[in-house]
Amino acid sequence: MDRGYRSLADQVRSWPDDRLTRLLLARPDLATPAPLDSAQLAARAATRSSLVRALDGLDRLELTVLDALLAAGQTTDVELLTIVNAEPAATRAALSRLRDLALAWDAVGGVRAVTGLREVLPTSLGAFTGLPDVDALIAQVSPAARAMLEHVDAAGGEASPGAARLTVSVADAATPAEELIARRLLVPRGGVVVVPGEVAVALRGGHTTVEPVTGPPAVASSPRDPALVDRAAAGAAFEAIRRVELLLDGWGATPPAALRSGGLGVRDLRAAAARLHVDEPTAALLIEVAAAAGLLTTGTDHDGNLAWLPTDGFDTWVGLPAAERWTALARAWLAMPRMPALVGQRDTAGKVWNALVPELAAMTMAETRQMTLEALASIPAGEVLASGTGGASVVARLEWLRPRRPRTRAEQVAWTLAEAGRLGVTGLDGLASYVRVLLAGDDPAPVLAALLPTPVDHVLLQADLTAVAPGPLETDLARRLGLVADVESRGGATVYRFTPASVRRAMDLGWSAVELHDFVGSVSRTPVPQPLTYLIDDTARTFGVLRVGYAEAFLRADDEAALTELLHHPAAASLGLRRLAPTVLIATTPLDVLLPRLREAGLAPVVEAADGSLHIARPDAQRARTPKRTPSGREAARDAARASAVVTAVRAGDRAAATRPATATLTPSGSLAALREAIDAGVAVVIEYVDNHGTRSDRVVDPVSVDGGQLRARDHRAGEVRVFAVHRITSVRPVTSDQ
Repeated sequence: MDRGYRSLADQVRSWPDDRLTRLLLARPDLATPAPLDSAQLAARAATRSSLVRALDGLDRLELTVLDALLAAGQTTDVELLTIVNAEPAATRAALSRLRDLALAWDAVGGVRAVTGLREVLPTSLGAFTGLPDVDALIAQVSPAARAMLEHVDAAGGEASPGAARLTVSVADAATPAEELIARRLLVPRGGVVVVPGEVAVALRGGHTTVEPVTGPPAVASSPRDPALVDRAAAGAAFEAIRRVELLLDGWGATPPAALRSGGLGVRDLRAAAARLHVDEPTAALLIEVAAAAGLLTTGTDHDGNLAWLPTDGFDTWVGLPAAERWTALARAWLAMPRMPALVGQRDTAGKVWNALVPELAAMTMAETRQMTLEALASIPAGEVLASGTGGASVVARLEWLRPRRPRTRAEQVAWTLAEAGRLGVTGLDGLASYVRVLLAGDDPAPVLAALLPTPVDHVLLQADLTAVAPGPLETDLARRLGLVADVESRGGATVYRFTPASVRRAMDLGWSAVELHDFVGSVSRTPVPQPLTYLIDDTARTFGVLRVGYAEAFLRADDEAALTELLHHPAAASLGLRRLAPTVLIATTPLDVLLPRLREAGLAPVVEAADGSLHIARPDAQRARTPKRTPSGREAARDAARASAVVTAVRAGDRAAATRPATATLTPSGSLAALREAIDAGVAVVIEYVDNHGTRSDRVVDPVSVDGGQLRARDHRAGEVRVFAVHRITSVRPVTSDQ
């Protein structure tokens, strides 16, 4: 660099607005709450919590460059490029990013790491001590001393001196340890001996690492026809769409109860899996994705109980084309922090994880999904993950890109790959072409739509009371057919079966026999078989023979024999039936209990209204209000606007700080910023300190570190390092000549 800065705050203050905005977007914790000025921004960037967040986003090369900076203390770009064992261009790019993240800055004497990093980031090197001619000194030691030095370096860079003398000349050295200490190849420090940074670099061939730090490892792959990958993925995508619709459509009529913990019961999950003809992990995934997409949330059912209900957004979603519906699910899956793969497993206390519980989330899960798909996207078209080793290679790549977190990275990658296959993101272990479009930030719906089958508007009726759908049915037709018939099997062609119970279910919802005949005749490309006609007519003939009313309940029939048969039916013994007239019975059983009991006995009663007309009990589809969610694009725009506003506030604070007297009383945050500037500049300052007795005094100190609201500094008056509470420091000012 042509010039250096006195402190990190001075460098940040010199940045243009666009660069400062990029810093706030990359490290959003620095902008909340908005710092008063550049000094406070720089002080916040050096706090432990903020540094940990920033370090978690670095790759292995960037951490290696930072490690070298911490060891060198302060160096030039050229020297840094020399000691880092990586391509110079890659090292230069990594160093540039560290500067942009305010993890490194340009002091007057060269580039250096930000204050506080040494306490947060464990380094593989000791500090440089300025030892000259290191290679010549190492060449002078005995083989035993060389072996000891290499062993100490490999063991972490420090060791106990044992019985070795810590002050000895080269001529008087009697042991390998003393030989190394005499030549300053081992330096005593705090009861141990450590390997200086420049000695470790010499032992490692002139670099901070023995092995070169290359780019991220490639993903293991094998050839596969891209058309096969797309077809397999599109098939899975269509199944995911259809199953989410089927699940929520059923839950709209009979919503499952929400647990007190906010989750979904094990029995309800098992029932959902059976309804969708999938295993429980797949059902849990679809449920979690539906909730993340805003299609499912908690609400109150007709009885006022808390239940899981489809949202009103579900009705809008169902009306969209299939490709757009999948896009909504895929984007929700990519962004959600949920871990549905843990559903059914046990936590550390032995309790089973339920679907939809709030605790089933991790802040790194969304990042893992995004990075896993980007790793798959790095495979050229026509290649898929290699069988057996592909998953491990993805884990290795992500561990290089984010070596600090999390420890469960391998599990999260495995979960992501499994979920991607179930949702149609991948097919045959390869990334679908439309997902590459999604990752690029474009709309994948047009690409996916060309791969999805065209919905059909008809079925093929057969004499065995089944209807075969030769392809995916139109949404409205599938819903109506699902009321009249039961799904018997799914696959390339879905098979529906008509039964007396399914036909009676349609009549319970208000369908007449004429409407049923018209419906099956209009949707079939084959003639309506006679057995189906007879089934509808026979069900209609018995439907409504019994009419149930309120007495506690009463039963009426025009057929006396039907009532006589019911009175003597074994299932009626517990209903409390009594004949009032040849065509009327009353029951002591409430209506809501009587109806299901009669249906269990094989009868088909209907409810009679007060005026004698039939009352059709239609189960209304229940809905909850769609949770408010901000679209990702709007979130990005909002973050950019917030960062721009913070930059404006910081610039205004800098102008105000320039007019503030040096002796002005500071807030704790202002004291913290001033002290960090002094640490960066390596200068002494005068602090006005209020002790426990309320006594004010001026202390000339050399600040060492600031952490946890405490200042460690060498007090000139006491001649030793002391600890001061930052909130008791009322002013910080430079040392004048008379002090």
